[in-house]
Amino acid sequence: MELLTIGAFARAARLTPKALRLYDELGLLPPAAVDPHSGYRYYAPAQLDRARLIAALRRAGMPLADIRAVCGLPPDAAAGAVDAWWRRVSADTAARGRVVALLVDQLSERGTTMSEPTLRYAARCETGAVRDSNEDTAYASATLLAVADGMRGPGGAAASAAAVDALRPLELSAAPAAELLATLADAVAAADRRVRASATDGHQPGTTLTAILRRGSQLALVHVGDTRAYLLRGGELVRLTQDHTYVQSLVDQGRLSPAEVAAHPQRALLVRALGTGPQVEADLALRTAIAGDRYLLCSDGLSAVVAPEALHAALAGADGPETAVGRLVDLAYAAGAPDNVACVVADVVTA
Repeated sequence: MELLTIGAFARAARLTPKALRLYDELGLLPPAAVDPHSGYRYYAPAQLDRARLIAALRRAGMPLADIRAVCGLPPDAAAGAVDAWWRRVSADTAARGRVVALLVDQLSERGTTMSEPTLRYAARCETGAVRDSNEDTAYASATLLAVADGMRGPGGAAASAAAVDALRPLELSAAPAAELLATLADAVAAADRRVRASATDGHQPGTTLTAILRRGSQLALVHVGDTRAYLLRGGELVRLTQDHTYVQSLVDQGRLSPAEVAAHPQRALLVRALGTGPQVEADLALRTAIAGDRYLLCSDGLSAVVAPEALHAALAGADGPETAVGRLVDLAYAAGAPDNVACVVADVVTA
């Protein structure tokens, strides 16, 4: 068998001799022969497939330790391993992208000033076309926006209402903007206790909650469950919350693609909610109110049946919050409205 010099093999594999020496040291691609006197490496033509696979995986960004594992597998198993790795990378990249987008947004907002921002708002809460009861709650005022989705069964409606009611005293609170997140965190803990206290006949109700509390130019966002918050700014619609669901955890782990979520039989299974688990764990974020922003808070009765593109079009094309919520509810009914539908739309305006 005619062997190739390291230079010829590197050219054929589209690698560098330096990379080949590294792969040899790591045990990824040992040469077929080594000259005992000069130490010069020689490779067999049959090693080109493995070398090209390693080169392709390195270009994709796969760590060498993962490449070693993939190279030790038969082709079908290797393909599955590469696919699973890429799903994990994609989920991690998406999560990092959301963090970076929020950081850029927040840093940009620090250089923006506005006087006396306020909210112009509208809220709707519909039973839908299939359900015979409504477990959702939607609330809006100039200082508080909230949507909650009670779990089906005894106490669901009471739980969502109790969660929102626990936040309403904050509308009259004189707590300074600097204490906004701490104030909201305390209120959510109180909401969790109120929901737990509403248990009846051995049944413990639960509810999601997504809310925004305004204090001056500051907006505090709290989120538990799969109700959602969106921001329309400069023509772009950005989702501000991440669902606390079992299927989202699978997406984050790279075990499920985002495209597979809608068809998953456990897509509505929550891993976080008020009234369930040992202790409430809420996501909290602080934002700056900027004139022209439009916020949407909604239950999954809207977000699960209406595509993001349609949400975007309805929000961007409406002349005010009342028109927007009307269009959004109409879209939910056009999609069959299989669940309760709650939504709040609020515009940031200057007084």
